[in-house]
Amino acid sequence: MKRYLTLAAVAAMGAMTLGGCANEPYNGNNYTGAQAGQAQSVSYGTITAIRAVKIEGNGTSGFGGIGGAVLGGLLGHQVGGGSGKTIATAVGALGGAWAGNRVEASSDRTNGMEVQIKRDDGQNLVIVQQADNTYLVGQRVRIIGSGTSVRVAPAQ
Repeated sequence: MKRYLTLAAVAAMGAMTLGGCANEPYNGNNYTGAQAGQAQSVSYGTITAIRAVKIEGNGTSGFGGIGGAVLGGLLGHQVGGGSGKTIATAVGALGGAWAGNRVEASSDRTNGMEVQIKRDDGQNLVIVQQADNTYLVGQRVRIIGSGTSVRVAPAQ
């Protein structure tokens, strides 16, 4: 019975650890708390090209590896006895860390689009964001923000 409770606790902890690894969307419909209430510049332009891309996260948080190591170590500790148990715990922790990092990395990707826009002032821009809306070449759009915080939205 004790072994089943341990395995249930390990599974629950794994679900909580890996569930928090999802990528925050990089799209035209979401704003961060810091962006809310801030004045942002708006310009207009026309889409000249669109290309599908993958957006990778800004790096891993490490929680996948840490959670995987803990889970793997706990599972490995259930095997064998004496020095065999120690080896199984270490191998489980290493394997769990590797697997946790892989799961976190794969969950930190999203489909995106590279939108090339010719602004009304003649400047050409390329903006990458999550593929959250359907855009067409020739469509008028708003370019919202500046610097490293720019998004495309349909012109209204």
